[in-house]
Amino acid sequence: MHPSLRIGAIAGVLVFGSAQAVETPAPSSAPKNIIYMIGDGMGPAYTTAYRYYQAGQAGSPVTPTVFDQLLVGLASTYPDDDTYVTDSAASATALASGVKSYNGAIGVDRRETPVEGVLAKARRAGWATGVVATSQINHATPAGFVAHVASRRMYDAIAQQYVNARIADNSMLDLMLGGGQKYFSRDPGGLAEQLAEQGYQQIWALEEMDKLTRLPAMGLVAEVGMPYALDSDAPHRLAQMTDKALSLLSEPEGGFFLMVEGSQIDWCGHGNDIACAMAEMHDFALAIERAKAFVDAHPETLLVITADHSTGGLTLGAEGTYAWKPEVVAQVHRSANALTDALMAGGAEALAQSWQAHVDFALSEEELAGLKQALGRGEKALQSAVLNVINRRSVTGWTTGGHTAVDVPVMAYGTGAEAFVGYQDNTEIPKRMMALMGW
Repeated sequence: MHPSLRIGAIAGVLVFGSAQAVETPAPSSAPKNIIYMIGDGMGPAYTTAYRYYQAGQAGSPVTPTVFDQLLVGLASTYPDDDTYVTDSAASATALASGVKSYNGAIGVDRRETPVEGVLAKARRAGWATGVVATSQINHATPAGFVAHVASRRMYDAIAQQYVNARIADNSMLDLMLGGGQKYFSRDPGGLAEQLAEQGYQQIWALEEMDKLTRLPAMGLVAEVGMPYALDSDAPHRLAQMTDKALSLLSEPEGGFFLMVEGSQIDWCGHGNDIACAMAEMHDFALAIERAKAFVDAHPETLLVITADHSTGGLTLGAEGTYAWKPEVVAQVHRSANALTDALMAGGAEALAQSWQAHVDFALSEEELAGLKQALGRGEKALQSAVLNVINRRSVTGWTTGGHTAVDVPVMAYGTGAEAFVGYQDNTEIPKRMMALMGW
Protein backbone atom coordinates (compact mmCIF):
# COMPACT_ATOMS: atom_id res chain seq x y z
CA MET A 1 0.00 0.00 0.00
CA HIS A 2 1.18 3.52 -0.81
CA PRO A 3 2.35 5.26 2.41
CA SER A 4 -0.17 8.07 1.90
CA LEU A 5 -3.04 5.60 2.21
CA ARG A 6 -2.19 4.21 5.64
CA ILE A 7 -5.45 4.84 7.38
CA GLY A 8 -3.88 4.75 10.82
CA ALA A 9 -2.09 7.99 10.04
CA ILE A 10 -5.37 9.93 10.02
CA ALA A 11 -6.11 12.15 12.99
CA GLY A 12 -9.59 11.42 14.34
CA VAL A 13 -10.43 9.05 11.50
CA LEU A 14 -13.97 7.81 11.14
CA VAL A 15 -15.39 4.39 10.38
CA PHE A 16 -16.40 4.25 6.69
CA GLY A 17 -20.10 4.90 6.25
CA SER A 18 -20.62 7.14 9.27
CA ALA A 19 -22.81 10.17 8.79
CA GLN A 20 -20.24 12.49 10.38
CA ALA A 21 -17.66 14.37 8.39
CA VAL A 22 -14.10 13.09 8.28
CA GLU A 23 -11.73 15.52 9.97
CA THR A 24 -9.02 16.84 7.70
CA PRO A 25 -5.70 15.66 9.14
CA ALA A 26 -2.68 17.84 9.59
CA PRO A 27 -0.20 16.18 7.19
CA SER A 28 3.52 16.30 7.74
CA SER A 29 3.80 18.16 4.44
CA ALA A 30 1.38 19.72 1.98
CA PRO A 31 1.25 18.50 -1.61
CA LYS A 32 3.25 20.50 -4.12
CA ASN A 33 0.95 19.57 -7.03
CA ILE A 34 -2.72 18.57 -7.26
CA ILE A 35 -4.27 16.44 -10.02
CA TYR A 36 -8.08 16.47 -9.80
CA MET A 37 -9.82 14.01 -12.13
CA ILE A 38 -13.58 13.90 -12.67
CA GLY A 39 -15.42 11.14 -14.49
CA ASP A 40 -18.54 12.95 -15.61
CA GLY A 41 -21.55 10.72 -14.94
CA MET A 42 -19.35 7.97 -13.42
CA GLY A 43 -21.49 6.49 -10.68
CA PRO A 44 -20.55 3.28 -8.86
CA ALA A 45 -22.26 1.05 -11.42
CA TYR A 46 -19.80 2.33 -14.03
CA THR A 47 -16.69 1.43 -12.06
CA THR A 48 -18.21 -1.99 -11.29
CA ALA A 49 -19.10 -2.53 -14.94
CA TYR A 50 -15.59 -1.57 -15.99
CA ARG A 51 -14.12 -4.18 -13.62
CA TYR A 52 -16.20 -6.95 -15.20
CA TYR A 53 -15.69 -5.52 -18.69
CA GLN A 54 -11.95 -5.86 -18.15
CA ALA A 55 -12.39 -9.41 -16.85
CA GLY A 56 -14.39 -10.42 -19.92
CA GLN A 57 -16.80 -13.31 -19.93
CA ALA A 58 -18.52 -14.20 -16.66
CA GLY A 59 -16.49 -16.83 -14.82
CA SER A 60 -13.17 -15.30 -15.83
CA PRO A 61 -10.82 -14.12 -13.06
CA VAL A 62 -11.78 -10.68 -11.76
CA THR A 63 -8.90 -8.29 -11.05
CA PRO A 64 -9.22 -4.93 -9.28
CA THR A 65 -8.96 -2.00 -11.66
CA VAL A 66 -7.21 1.31 -10.98
CA PHE A 67 -10.56 2.61 -9.72
CA ASP A 68 -10.70 -0.19 -7.13
CA GLN A 69 -7.05 0.19 -6.14
CA LEU A 70 -7.40 3.89 -5.33
CA LEU A 71 -10.92 3.87 -3.83
CA VAL A 72 -11.10 5.56 -0.42
CA GLY A 73 -14.70 6.73 -0.03
CA LEU A 74 -17.98 8.06 -1.38
CA ALA A 75 -19.44 11.51 -1.90
CA SER A 76 -22.99 12.84 -2.00
CA THR A 77 -23.84 15.14 -4.90
CA TYR A 78 -27.13 16.97 -4.17
CA PRO A 79 -27.34 20.63 -5.29
CA ASP A 80 -28.68 23.74 -3.52
CA ASP A 81 -31.95 23.37 -5.39
CA ASP A 82 -35.40 21.84 -4.97
CA THR A 83 -34.10 18.39 -5.91
CA TYR A 84 -31.51 15.84 -4.78
CA VAL A 85 -30.46 15.27 -8.41
CA THR A 86 -27.66 17.55 -9.55
CA ASP A 87 -26.62 18.64 -13.00
CA SER A 88 -22.97 18.91 -14.02
CA ALA A 89 -22.81 22.68 -13.52
CA ALA A 90 -23.98 22.73 -9.90
CA SER A 91 -21.78 19.76 -9.13
CA ALA A 92 -18.75 21.33 -10.84
CA THR A 93 -19.27 24.47 -8.78
CA ALA A 94 -19.37 22.36 -5.61
CA LEU A 95 -16.35 20.27 -6.60
CA ALA A 96 -14.36 23.37 -7.54
CA SER A 97 -15.26 25.75 -4.72
CA GLY A 98 -16.87 23.84 -1.87
CA VAL A 99 -20.08 25.85 -2.32
CA LYS A 100 -23.39 24.28 -3.35
CA SER A 101 -25.50 26.05 -5.94
CA TYR A 102 -28.52 25.61 -8.20
CA ASN A 103 -28.59 23.40 -11.28
CA GLY A 104 -27.08 25.33 -14.16
CA ALA A 105 -24.83 27.54 -12.03
CA ILE A 106 -21.20 28.01 -13.05
CA GLY A 107 -18.93 29.31 -10.28
CA VAL A 108 -21.70 31.25 -8.53
CA ASP A 109 -23.77 30.60 -5.40
CA ARG A 110 -27.56 30.59 -5.03
CA ARG A 111 -27.61 34.41 -5.22
CA GLU A 112 -25.44 34.35 -8.37
CA THR A 113 -22.48 35.74 -6.43
CA PRO A 114 -19.11 34.51 -7.77
CA VAL A 115 -17.31 31.97 -5.55
CA GLU A 116 -13.57 31.36 -5.70
CA GLY A 117 -12.47 27.79 -6.19
CA VAL A 118 -9.38 25.69 -5.66
CA LEU A 119 -7.96 26.39 -9.14
CA ALA A 120 -8.11 30.15 -8.56
CA LYS A 121 -6.49 29.75 -5.15
CA ALA A 122 -3.74 27.66 -6.74
CA ARG A 123 -3.22 30.41 -9.29
CA ARG A 124 -3.12 33.02 -6.55
CA ALA A 125 -0.43 30.93 -4.85
CA GLY A 126 1.70 31.07 -8.00
CA TRP A 127 0.97 27.56 -9.28
CA ALA A 128 0.61 26.70 -12.95
CA THR A 129 -2.95 25.69 -13.85
CA GLY A 130 -4.60 23.61 -16.55
CA VAL A 131 -7.82 21.93 -17.65
CA VAL A 132 -8.20 18.89 -19.91
CA ALA A 133 -11.53 17.55 -21.21
CA THR A 134 -12.91 15.46 -24.06
CA SER A 135 -15.88 17.85 -24.23
CA GLN A 136 -15.49 21.46 -25.29
CA ILE A 137 -13.24 23.07 -22.69
CA ASN A 138 -15.95 25.60 -21.81
CA HIS A 139 -18.47 22.85 -20.98
CA ALA A 140 -19.99 22.67 -17.51
CA THR A 141 -17.31 20.78 -15.56
CA PRO A 142 -14.17 22.64 -16.68
CA ALA A 143 -16.12 25.91 -16.67
CA GLY A 144 -17.01 25.42 -13.01
CA PHE A 145 -13.31 25.68 -12.14
CA VAL A 146 -12.62 28.85 -14.12
CA ALA A 147 -15.68 30.96 -14.92
CA HIS A 148 -18.53 32.71 -13.07
CA VAL A 149 -21.82 32.91 -14.99
CA ALA A 150 -25.48 32.40 -14.13
CA SER A 151 -26.01 29.62 -16.70
CA ARG A 152 -23.90 26.82 -18.13
CA ARG A 153 -25.45 27.63 -21.53
CA MET A 154 -23.48 30.90 -21.70
CA TYR A 155 -20.70 29.22 -23.67
CA ASP A 156 -19.41 32.36 -25.36
CA ALA A 157 -19.27 34.29 -22.07
CA ILE A 158 -17.42 31.39 -20.45
CA ALA A 159 -14.88 31.29 -23.29
CA GLN A 160 -14.41 35.03 -22.97
CA GLN A 161 -13.63 34.62 -19.27
CA TYR A 162 -11.07 31.94 -20.12
CA VAL A 163 -9.26 34.58 -22.16
CA ASN A 164 -9.77 37.65 -19.99
CA ALA A 165 -10.00 36.48 -16.35
CA ARG A 166 -6.73 37.19 -14.54
CA ILE A 167 -5.24 36.78 -11.08
CA ALA A 168 -2.21 38.90 -10.16
CA ASP A 169 -2.01 39.82 -13.86
CA ASN A 170 -1.72 36.16 -14.85
CA SER A 171 -4.27 34.33 -17.02
CA MET A 172 -6.39 31.89 -15.05
CA LEU A 173 -5.15 29.00 -17.18
CA ASP A 174 -1.71 28.13 -18.47
CA LEU A 175 -3.01 25.11 -20.36
CA MET A 176 -6.28 24.20 -22.12
CA LEU A 177 -6.67 20.87 -23.94
CA GLY A 178 -9.89 19.47 -25.40
CA GLY A 179 -12.63 20.47 -27.81
CA GLY A 180 -14.28 23.82 -28.43
CA GLN A 181 -12.88 25.40 -31.60
CA LYS A 182 -16.36 26.82 -32.23
CA TYR A 183 -16.02 29.14 -29.23
CA PHE A 184 -12.46 30.34 -29.81
CA SER A 185 -12.56 31.97 -33.21
CA ARG A 186 -9.40 32.19 -35.28
CA ASP A 187 -10.76 35.17 -37.19
CA PRO A 188 -8.96 38.51 -36.77
CA GLY A 189 -9.70 39.81 -33.29
CA GLY A 190 -11.15 36.46 -32.21
CA LEU A 191 -10.40 34.76 -28.92
CA ALA A 192 -7.72 32.50 -30.43
CA GLU A 193 -5.88 35.54 -31.76
CA GLN A 194 -6.19 37.25 -28.39
CA LEU A 195 -4.63 34.19 -26.73
CA ALA A 196 -1.85 34.12 -29.33
CA GLU A 197 -1.09 37.74 -28.45
CA GLN A 198 -0.78 36.62 -24.82
CA GLY A 199 1.89 34.10 -25.89
CA TYR A 200 -0.15 30.89 -26.10
CA GLN A 201 1.16 28.15 -28.33
CA GLN A 202 -1.84 26.73 -30.22
CA ILE A 203 -2.72 23.52 -32.04
CA TRP A 204 -5.97 22.51 -33.76
CA ALA A 205 -5.62 18.73 -34.22
CA LEU A 206 -4.80 15.88 -31.84
CA GLU A 207 -1.96 14.67 -34.05
CA GLU A 208 -0.24 18.03 -33.56
CA MET A 209 0.10 17.53 -29.79
CA ASP A 210 3.90 17.24 -29.98
CA LYS A 211 4.02 20.83 -31.25
CA LEU A 212 3.09 22.08 -27.79
CA THR A 213 6.46 22.51 -26.11
CA ARG A 214 5.91 25.15 -23.42
CA LEU A 215 3.34 27.09 -21.44
CA PRO A 216 1.02 28.84 -21.95
CA ALA A 217 -0.59 26.51 -24.45
CA MET A 218 -3.99 25.70 -25.92
CA GLY A 219 -4.95 22.64 -27.92
CA LEU A 220 -8.50 22.68 -29.28
CA VAL A 221 -8.77 19.51 -31.33
CA ALA A 222 -12.49 19.36 -32.17
CA GLU A 223 -15.19 21.80 -33.23
CA VAL A 224 -17.23 21.10 -30.09
CA GLY A 225 -16.78 17.80 -28.21
CA MET A 226 -14.20 15.27 -29.39
CA PRO A 227 -15.43 12.07 -31.13
CA TYR A 228 -16.46 9.25 -28.80
CA ALA A 229 -13.55 6.95 -27.95
CA LEU A 230 -15.42 4.08 -29.62
CA ASP A 231 -15.68 6.08 -32.87
CA SER A 232 -12.26 7.70 -32.77
CA ASP A 233 -9.05 6.92 -34.63
CA ALA A 234 -7.35 7.89 -31.33
CA PRO A 235 -9.48 6.11 -28.69
CA HIS A 236 -7.00 6.95 -25.90
CA ARG A 237 -7.17 10.68 -26.52
CA LEU A 238 -7.76 11.63 -22.87
CA ALA A 239 -4.74 9.60 -21.76
CA GLN A 240 -2.67 11.30 -24.48
CA MET A 241 -3.78 14.77 -23.42
CA THR A 242 -3.15 13.94 -19.75
CA ASP A 243 0.41 12.89 -20.61
CA LYS A 244 0.99 16.16 -22.41
CA ALA A 245 -0.55 18.22 -19.61
CA LEU A 246 1.58 16.59 -16.92
CA SER A 247 4.71 17.03 -19.03
CA LEU A 248 4.10 20.74 -19.62
CA LEU A 249 2.78 21.68 -16.20
CA SER A 250 5.57 19.95 -14.30
CA GLU A 251 8.34 21.91 -16.05
CA PRO A 252 7.98 25.25 -14.19
CA GLU A 253 8.94 25.41 -10.54
CA GLY A 254 6.28 26.30 -8.01
CA GLY A 255 3.70 23.53 -8.34
CA PHE A 256 0.64 23.00 -10.52
CA PHE A 257 -3.09 22.31 -10.37
CA LEU A 258 -4.57 20.17 -13.15
CA MET A 259 -8.24 19.28 -13.65
CA VAL A 260 -8.88 16.36 -16.03
CA GLU A 261 -12.43 15.41 -17.03
CA GLY A 262 -13.56 12.17 -18.63
CA SER A 263 -16.44 14.15 -20.11
CA GLN A 264 -18.16 11.65 -22.34
CA ILE A 265 -18.85 8.87 -19.87
CA ASP A 266 -21.85 11.07 -19.13
CA TRP A 267 -22.80 11.53 -22.78
CA CYS A 268 -22.82 7.76 -23.34
CA GLY A 269 -24.88 7.36 -20.18
CA HIS A 270 -27.44 9.89 -21.41
CA GLY A 271 -27.66 7.77 -24.56
CA ASN A 272 -28.00 4.52 -22.54
CA ASP A 273 -25.09 3.20 -24.62
CA ILE A 274 -23.09 0.69 -22.60
CA ALA A 275 -20.41 -0.04 -25.24
CA CYS A 276 -19.79 3.68 -25.66
CA ALA A 277 -19.60 4.12 -21.88
CA MET A 278 -17.08 1.32 -21.38
CA ALA A 279 -14.79 2.74 -24.06
CA GLU A 280 -14.89 6.11 -22.28
CA MET A 281 -14.21 4.41 -18.95
CA HIS A 282 -11.20 2.68 -20.45
CA ASP A 283 -9.74 5.94 -21.71
CA PHE A 284 -10.38 7.54 -18.32
CA ALA A 285 -8.74 4.58 -16.56
CA LEU A 286 -5.66 4.92 -18.78
CA ALA A 287 -5.50 8.65 -17.97
CA ILE A 288 -5.66 7.80 -14.26
CA GLU A 289 -2.84 5.27 -14.74
CA ARG A 290 -0.75 8.08 -16.25
CA ALA A 291 -1.54 10.35 -13.30
CA LYS A 292 -0.77 7.58 -10.79
CA ALA A 293 2.58 6.95 -12.46
CA PHE A 294 3.32 10.66 -12.19
CA VAL A 295 2.58 10.54 -8.44
CA ASP A 296 4.85 7.52 -8.06
CA ALA A 297 7.64 9.55 -9.68
CA HIS A 298 6.70 12.76 -7.82
CA PRO A 299 5.28 11.60 -4.46
CA GLU A 300 4.73 15.18 -3.26
CA THR A 301 1.71 15.21 -5.60
CA LEU A 302 -1.93 14.64 -4.55
CA LEU A 303 -4.23 12.78 -6.95
CA VAL A 304 -7.99 12.88 -6.29
CA ILE A 305 -10.57 11.23 -8.56
CA THR A 306 -14.35 11.40 -8.30
CA ALA A 307 -17.52 11.93 -10.34
CA ASP A 308 -19.96 14.81 -10.45
CA HIS A 309 -23.01 12.48 -10.44
CA SER A 310 -24.18 9.23 -12.00
CA THR A 311 -25.99 9.14 -15.34
CA GLY A 312 -28.61 6.83 -16.81
CA GLY A 313 -29.46 4.67 -13.79
CA LEU A 314 -27.16 1.94 -15.12
CA THR A 315 -27.78 -1.60 -13.85
CA LEU A 316 -25.75 -4.73 -14.52
CA GLY A 317 -28.53 -7.23 -15.01
CA ALA A 318 -32.05 -6.39 -16.12
CA GLU A 319 -35.62 -7.64 -16.34
CA GLY A 320 -35.14 -10.28 -13.66
CA THR A 321 -32.22 -12.00 -15.38
CA TYR A 322 -29.33 -12.87 -13.07
CA ALA A 323 -26.59 -12.13 -15.57
CA TRP A 324 -24.51 -9.40 -17.16
CA LYS A 325 -22.51 -10.15 -20.30
CA PRO A 326 -19.51 -7.86 -20.85
CA GLU A 327 -18.30 -10.10 -23.65
CA VAL A 328 -21.28 -8.86 -25.68
CA VAL A 329 -20.38 -5.24 -24.91
CA ALA A 330 -16.82 -5.84 -26.12
CA GLN A 331 -18.13 -7.05 -29.48
CA VAL A 332 -19.64 -3.63 -30.28
CA HIS A 333 -17.10 -1.37 -32.01
CA ARG A 334 -19.13 1.79 -32.66
CA SER A 335 -21.34 4.01 -30.56
CA ALA A 336 -25.08 3.68 -31.10
CA ASN A 337 -24.98 7.05 -32.86
CA ALA A 338 -22.35 5.95 -35.37
CA LEU A 339 -23.85 2.48 -35.78
CA THR A 340 -27.26 4.00 -36.54
CA ASP A 341 -25.69 6.31 -39.13
CA ALA A 342 -24.04 3.30 -40.82
CA LEU A 343 -27.29 1.33 -40.89
CA MET A 344 -29.20 4.32 -42.29
CA ALA A 345 -26.59 4.79 -45.01
CA GLY A 346 -26.63 1.13 -46.03
CA GLY A 347 -30.42 0.84 -46.16
CA ALA A 348 -32.68 -2.11 -45.45
CA GLU A 349 -31.16 -4.48 -48.01
CA ALA A 350 -27.64 -4.14 -46.61
CA LEU A 351 -28.67 -3.85 -42.96
CA ALA A 352 -27.20 -7.18 -41.79
CA GLN A 353 -23.92 -6.50 -43.59
CA SER A 354 -23.73 -2.95 -42.24
CA TRP A 355 -24.30 -4.31 -38.72
CA GLN A 356 -21.56 -6.93 -38.99
CA ALA A 357 -19.08 -4.34 -40.25
CA HIS A 358 -19.15 -2.82 -36.74
CA VAL A 359 -20.46 -5.57 -34.41
CA ASP A 360 -18.95 -9.02 -33.97
CA PHE A 361 -22.19 -10.88 -33.17
CA ALA A 362 -24.77 -11.57 -35.89
CA LEU A 363 -28.36 -10.44 -35.61
CA SER A 364 -31.06 -13.02 -35.06
CA GLU A 365 -33.90 -13.09 -37.60
CA GLU A 366 -36.16 -11.42 -35.03
CA GLU A 367 -33.61 -8.68 -34.30
CA LEU A 368 -33.02 -8.07 -38.00
CA ALA A 369 -36.74 -7.77 -38.67
CA GLY A 370 -37.09 -5.35 -35.75
CA LEU A 371 -34.27 -3.15 -37.04
CA LYS A 372 -35.73 -3.11 -40.56
CA GLN A 373 -39.08 -2.08 -39.18
CA ALA A 374 -37.46 0.66 -37.09
CA LEU A 375 -35.45 1.84 -40.11
CA GLY A 376 -38.71 2.57 -41.87
CA ARG A 377 -39.77 4.85 -39.02
CA GLY A 378 -36.65 7.00 -39.13
CA GLU A 379 -33.32 7.57 -37.43
CA LYS A 380 -34.60 8.04 -33.88
CA ALA A 381 -36.58 4.81 -33.96
CA LEU A 382 -33.64 2.94 -35.46
CA GLN A 383 -31.23 4.14 -32.79
CA SER A 384 -33.65 3.05 -30.08
CA ALA A 385 -33.87 -0.38 -31.70
CA VAL A 386 -30.06 -0.63 -31.96
CA LEU A 387 -29.71 0.14 -28.25
CA ASN A 388 -32.44 -2.37 -27.43
CA VAL A 389 -30.52 -5.15 -29.19
CA ILE A 390 -27.24 -4.35 -27.42
CA ASN A 391 -28.79 -3.84 -23.98
CA ARG A 392 -30.90 -7.01 -24.21
CA ARG A 393 -27.99 -9.12 -25.45
CA SER A 394 -25.70 -7.83 -22.66
CA VAL A 395 -28.49 -7.77 -20.03
CA THR A 396 -27.80 -4.10 -19.34
CA GLY A 397 -30.49 -1.99 -17.69
CA TRP A 398 -31.12 1.76 -17.62
CA THR A 399 -33.73 3.65 -15.64
CA THR A 400 -33.38 7.13 -17.15
CA GLY A 401 -31.84 9.25 -19.86
CA GLY A 402 -30.86 11.78 -17.19
CA HIS A 403 -28.91 11.90 -13.94
CA THR A 404 -29.53 10.11 -10.62
CA ALA A 405 -28.90 11.07 -7.00
CA VAL A 406 -26.73 8.11 -5.95
CA ASP A 407 -23.44 8.74 -4.14
CA VAL A 408 -20.31 8.61 -6.28
CA PRO A 409 -16.89 7.04 -5.63
CA VAL A 410 -13.91 8.99 -4.34
CA MET A 411 -10.36 7.82 -5.05
CA ALA A 412 -7.16 9.39 -3.75
CA TYR A 413 -3.41 8.73 -3.90
CA GLY A 414 -0.25 10.53 -2.89
CA THR A 415 0.48 13.24 -0.34
CA GLY A 416 -2.66 14.08 1.66
CA ALA A 417 -4.76 11.22 0.26
CA GLU A 418 -5.83 10.17 3.77
CA ALA A 419 -7.94 13.33 4.04
CA PHE A 420 -10.50 11.87 1.63
CA VAL A 421 -11.25 8.58 3.37
CA GLY A 422 -14.89 7.73 4.14
CA TYR A 423 -18.16 9.45 3.38
CA GLN A 424 -18.09 13.12 2.47
CA ASP A 425 -20.26 15.61 0.64
CA ASN A 426 -18.89 16.79 -2.70
CA THR A 427 -18.26 20.23 -1.21
CA GLU A 428 -15.80 18.68 1.26
CA ILE A 429 -13.43 17.54 -1.48
CA PRO A 430 -12.12 21.00 -2.51
CA LYS A 431 -12.35 22.22 1.09
CA ARG A 432 -9.99 19.44 2.14
CA MET A 433 -7.63 20.23 -0.70
CA MET A 434 -7.55 23.86 0.36
CA ALA A 435 -7.13 22.91 4.03
CA LEU A 436 -4.16 20.71 3.15
CA MET A 437 -2.59 23.68 1.36
CA GLY A 438 -3.51 26.23 4.01
CA TRP A 439 -5.50 28.25 1.45
